[in-house]
Amino acid sequence: MLVIGLMSGTSADGTDAALVEWPDNGRVSPFKLLAHVETPFEPEFQRRVHALAGGVLPGPQVLAEFAALDVELGERFAKAALGACSEADVAMGDVACIASHGQTVAHHPELRATLQIGDPSVIAERTGCTTIADFRTRDMALGGQGAPLAPFFHHAAFGSPDENRIALNLGGIANITWLPRSQDPDAVIAFDTGPANSLVDGAVAILSGGAERMDRNGARATNGQVDAGMLSMMLDDAYLAQVPPKSTGREHYGASAAQRWVDVAVEHGCGANDLVATLVAFTAKSVALACLELLPAASGDRTRIDRVVVGGGGASIPAIMAALNAELVGIPIERFSDHGVPVQAAEAMAFSLMGRNALLGIPNHLPQCTGASRAGVLGEISAAQTAIA
Repeated sequence: MLVIGLMSGTSADGTDAALVEWPDNGRVSPFKLLAHVETPFEPEFQRRVHALAGGVLPGPQVLAEFAALDVELGERFAKAALGACSEADVAMGDVACIASHGQTVAHHPELRATLQIGDPSVIAERTGCTTIADFRTRDMALGGQGAPLAPFFHHAAFGSPDENRIALNLGGIANITWLPRSQDPDAVIAFDTGPANSLVDGAVAILSGGAERMDRNGARATNGQVDAGMLSMMLDDAYLAQVPPKSTGREHYGASAAQRWVDVAVEHGCGANDLVATLVAFTAKSVALACLELLPAASGDRTRIDRVVVGGGGASIPAIMAALNAELVGIPIERFSDHGVPVQAAEAMAFSLMGRNALLGIPNHLPQCTGASRAGVLGEISAAQTAIA
């Protein structure tokens, strides 16, 4: 079964489209990635998404911008799906469905509420393909946090009967998935650990007056020094101490938080590159805290972590990987691509699998990872329609 997965993460830097061939019978292997297409957003469009998600728009503008971006993102997702078919030389008519994560603009598990935009009706109309979207809301209706959902794919792609592994995704937000060698899906634990790239990207944009969207190749972090006082303040963060299941997003680690840390850095005489280096250290330490303290407590398993496999944009930034190696001493750290899954394609592939299961009517998440009361079939379907003469 051919399914296209669409993803735009908390960094809002573009769309990822993955065309994957899955077994028709509900099994997860073997699977084959046929095409992966990345389409970047232009800086102004990314700024609009961040402004909406970051809660910095004046009140009267919020609903109009929400509605406009919902449609504009739908159009962009549709083009990305068509691009994946073109890349693989596959006719859209041969694709069973498109599964779109959408773009998260609000995530408030404490309110049992989450919002993803990128109108699936637009995607279905532009492509002529049944589109499944809005996966997170059903999980929340089942009592879950709506996140993280990718562990369903991590278990299928990275689990090993020989090793206890952690799958670490470093997008805008960092999340981990515990994959014990028992390969029991009910023993998988996953949660958001805190920020990955969101605060770094936000701070760099502010410090550069919008000229830079990220710390490209980790240049600023590499040329900066960690400010111990600033780092201590960052680690005094209530979210880090919460026990899983838990999830977070840009409402906590977005544009407003980045501006706050830039302001604090100015007050404390912390230079621009030093702030970026400190934010990278904050990401690494919050991941280490999750791996070495929160995870063993949640799982009741203090056995050795044999390997960490890393995906997301942060996996390509040497400064972040170096900081992780310094925190997780003695644990081999590899990239998703070392295990057959391209780093940037992983999340789109995850939603491709979830879409396949939704189409078959079988569960497509791990409820213990989100706190849901039971396994369900997540996603709302916008069916392809034939015009009536």
